[in-house]
Amino acid sequence: MRLKRKKNKHKNALEKRTIIAHENPRSPIAEQYRTIRTNLQFASVDKELQSFLITSPGPSEGKSLTSANVAAVFAQQGKKVLLVDADLRKPTVHYTFQINNTTGLSSYLVNDIDLNSTVQQSGIDHLYVLPSGPVPPNPSELLASTKMKQMMSEANDLFDLVIFDTPPLLAVTDTQILSNEVDGVVLVVRSKQTEVEAAEKARDLLQQAHANILGVVLNDQDIRENKYYTYYGE
Repeated sequence: MRLKRKKNKHKNALEKRTIIAHENPRSPIAEQYRTIRTNLQFASVDKELQSFLITSPGPSEGKSLTSANVAAVFAQQGKKVLLVDADLRKPTVHYTFQINNTTGLSSYLVNDIDLNSTVQQSGIDHLYVLPSGPVPPNPSELLASTKMKQMMSEANDLFDLVIFDTPPLLAVTDTQILSNEVDGVVLVVRSKQTEVEAAEKARDLLQQAHANILGVVLNDQDIRENKYYTYYGE
């Protein structure tokens, strides 16, 4: 799965968080997110996909933006989708959707509160967001807790699809903890940034955790490198 985008050195942080699949659904990039959706559906042909996580080998490779856009295109099919910010160390989903982060996943895991009270509307039809909540001192322990397994089970009952945005694989163990609790894993790598060795190490860590690797998304590829894409896009 390849995600190509035009180079623009003047993009600011807010523009980089644009959910293009929602803001400009007819764009070539939005079409690529729909292609990712289709590939994921084919990857789980024997069993309907109920939950998966999106991660990357290292930081700044586009996993969170990919998570938001993939969640949006699944919601466009009419599925009731929950996007969970499971990056309890450096959360960004609340910035992307411009929602409150005073309560969220960490609040649910350490307090006796209802899941529905922490889920928020995303502003996109059929798409709901569970932000990270306040950054806790023990993210790995919380994600490995019985309460987290309870949350995942409850979310699967309430939503058609649950997508987890998780921390980079090579930085912390959080993603490995969750990787075999979901139906599959999508790995995001960035063109001309992610080193082959890092991608291979990330794959190895997922395999060690007995994760089901659904596929890899190549992010930020220059569209000028693909004449067929340029022809179609024009």
